[in-house]
Amino acid sequence: MLPTIEWRGDHVRVIDQRKIPAKVEWYVCRGYRDVIKAIQTMVIRGAPAIGVAAAMGLALGADGIRTNAYPSFVRQFRKVAELMAAARPTAVNLRWAVDRILRLVESMAGAPVDRIKTAIRRESEAMLAEDIEINRRIGEHGQTLVPPEATILTHCNAGSLATGGYGTALGVIRAAREAGKKVQVIADETRPWLQGLRLTAFELMQDRIPVTVIADNAAGYLMRQKKVDLVITGADRIAANGDVANKIGTYQVAVLAKENGIPFYVAAPLSTIDVRIKSGEMIPVEEREGKEICCFGKRLMGPEGVKAFNPAFDITPAKFVKAIVTERGLIRPPYVRGIGKIFSS
Repeated sequence: MLPTIEWRGDHVRVIDQRKIPAKVEWYVCRGYRDVIKAIQTMVIRGAPAIGVAAAMGLALGADGIRTNAYPSFVRQFRKVAELMAAARPTAVNLRWAVDRILRLVESMAGAPVDRIKTAIRRESEAMLAEDIEINRRIGEHGQTLVPPEATILTHCNAGSLATGGYGTALGVIRAAREAGKKVQVIADETRPWLQGLRLTAFELMQDRIPVTVIADNAAGYLMRQKKVDLVITGADRIAANGDVANKIGTYQVAVLAKENGIPFYVAAPLSTIDVRIKSGEMIPVEEREGKEICCFGKRLMGPEGVKAFNPAFDITPAKFVKAIVTERGLIRPPYVRGIGKIFSS
């Protein structure tokens, strides 16, 4: 599995996911603005990976603050943190990571600034290691939902490239294969960025897990033909009632799965659950430039000047979700009770 993001000396480097599968190329971030740009331009994507990137970006930002006085440092650092938190609006892991680093800084009030900077970097390193371990635990819990032989449909990319490593939805698939189960995957292409075609297929082929790519609008046909046993996706934010924000197109896959009697599962770390948001209606949905719809790369595929609507995510109501797989185990309906219990324990 490719490392998604890592420290290299005094800078952070990430795999440029825009270039895969044509080539594997590192994108170097020497300051926090480079990390913000990487998040905004899809160099790095996937909610857990964005969270780790934000933490590392804040370490870079802290390192660039030239003062030894704590009040001045924390004032400047909070400005950097707010810019980082605003990089993309939907994935709650971004805000979660920023808040975690801010709490660390505030807990060290009065400490030497150099010591605080070192602590921020170490915390970002710990968050990367934690994310990989969390994904493995998600895989262990999730693979219990997979029959001994199964064809699994997934949408977008929730693999090692979308996380610190191993993956959430793909982590479940990897864990099922490691448990000796015979699995094969159907990957929706996932327009407009083609994460299923470019990234999910790439990862699975590297792992030698059988994968077939389909057009997004072919999923219902295959379900109707009884060629899908279960669906599993990742998530960018989950509301307290179990509503799920994920890559655009997830909602229609969930509806089709329910219509055809196929279980639809979501795999995500607890940091993706936003208990402050009561329902999916409150989740902000990012809208991106229309040219992503109308172009392949730099080539215009539609008529010049055509309007395009490009929401990056949609909301799947909790009633379509059979279970949410987390590092603490499975959460089943009713989600208000299940999520509330797991966060109060």
